[in-house]
Amino acid sequence: MKLEVFSGLEKAAWPVLLVGADGGVLATNVAAKATWGTALSDGTGSLASVWSPENGISEADFLAHWELTPTALAHLKFRVAGGATTVFLAAMARFDADGRKVFILQLLPGPGATEAKSAPLGDAALKQKLDCVLQLAQTVSLDFNNALTGVLAHTSLLLGKTEASHPWRHSLLEVEKSAARAAEIAGELALFSRQKKEARRAAAGNLNLVASRCVEFFKNAHGTRFGWRPALERGLFSARFDEAKVQQALTKILENATEAFGASGSGQISVQTRNVTLTEATQDRNVRLAAGNYVCMEISDDGPGIEAEVFPRVFEPFFTTKRPPHRGLGLALVYGIITNHGGGVAISSQAGKGTSARIYLPAESRLIKESVGDDKELRGTGTILVVDDESLLLTMAETILTDFGYRVLTANTGAKALAILAQPDTKVDLIVTDLVMPGMGGRELVERIRQTEPTLAILCTSGYVMPEDSQTGGAYLQKPFTSTDLLLKVKAALTPTTAVD
Repeated sequence: MKLEVFSGLEKAAWPVLLVGADGGVLATNVAAKATWGTALSDGTGSLASVWSPENGISEADFLAHWELTPTALAHLKFRVAGGATTVFLAAMARFDADGRKVFILQLLPGPGATEAKSAPLGDAALKQKLDCVLQLAQTVSLDFNNALTGVLAHTSLLLGKTEASHPWRHSLLEVEKSAARAAEIAGELALFSRQKKEARRAAAGNLNLVASRCVEFFKNAHGTRFGWRPALERGLFSARFDEAKVQQALTKILENATEAFGASGSGQISVQTRNVTLTEATQDRNVRLAAGNYVCMEISDDGPGIEAEVFPRVFEPFFTTKRPPHRGLGLALVYGIITNHGGGVAISSQAGKGTSARIYLPAESRLIKESVGDDKELRGTGTILVVDDESLLLTMAETILTDFGYRVLTANTGAKALAILAQPDTKVDLIVTDLVMPGMGGRELVERIRQTEPTLAILCTSGYVMPEDSQTGGAYLQKPFTSTDLLLKVKAALTPTTAVD
């Protein structure tokens, strides 16, 4: 039994093992065979036979503990062919295959490794290692995002139709909360698998809408534990940002704010947006802001604050004072997302008096149009062709868009989409297509469509943030998305008017 992702690592320059939950080695790559010889024969070897007692933990306990902290890396010692002990930096991913739980264990040369058995890798080998790890993260995050998109969209649709007193509403909210949490993990994988900053020019957005959505989610999740004090600027400047990413950043900060009070504590949390115009460069704590216009969101709590000795490390990746499953990626991800938008994140805190986080995004001195976002605003007319190789996403999109007044056609390949468009009696007003599909990908499909129908509206979707270019255009929706996200993007693509002077 071999997983497809393992097949892509069989020729990697470092040892890779496919391990069962019982510690049995199910498969090894070429480098592992060279490292251990016949000691780890496929299907008969075991991790225990090469595990060094110097690790201070058994291989079974390591596998069980790793599931609690799945993003952790560990320095492990193994007995290699010839009897020497070698140190490896272990990275592991869990999968379900044929009804069994299996792990892909990648062993990268670690500090102190035996030089005779682990020669330094050249630039080509290092690049191969990085490419394989990035490909693994991309594959997992893409498939995960596809599944979560269906869960989030269907759940948000049902919540929109369920009365507050309905006995199923609480369970639906829990499903939405769990799926949103999983979406954040998928987003972290995608973020770490990306090798360069996003180049796509984002559409103008309204930070107030994102803030309101996040606050509503946390209010539903925590009930009356916290007093929420929103203060949103009514005439907010227009800013260009990736809505899904900025929402992820705000969610991380709000998580920190609520968790600061402990499992049962309560307190006050304020969320404020405001316009900021700087006539000269200004310093806000650790952030240096150039002269210009910004939209600022400040999230403050009256919790215990951050201890002085911990404060300098708050943005440090993998540093956390919390217990598993927290991974220490929260504020590091916030920092990465906001700085990729050309903005900054400032944190101030005083022990016993609370913490305040301020996000700055570059803005234009024109006001963004407020949108109510109720059912009437979301409804529309026209024929939409949805193209995606995932059948569950086609079903989800058809259900939601049909329910809000649209006529929906679906295709699971680019070729089928072109065949539908070629029918003389078919008039399509909008194409919604995934960018990553087997065979004819979304980019090729868009290029083919543009050759015959250059003015046809197209909305691209993907689990990755893709750069804007002549092939995809500017309309883009990142997976996973809610039903409201989809309906707003569709409405904007059909009637692209979002800002006023």
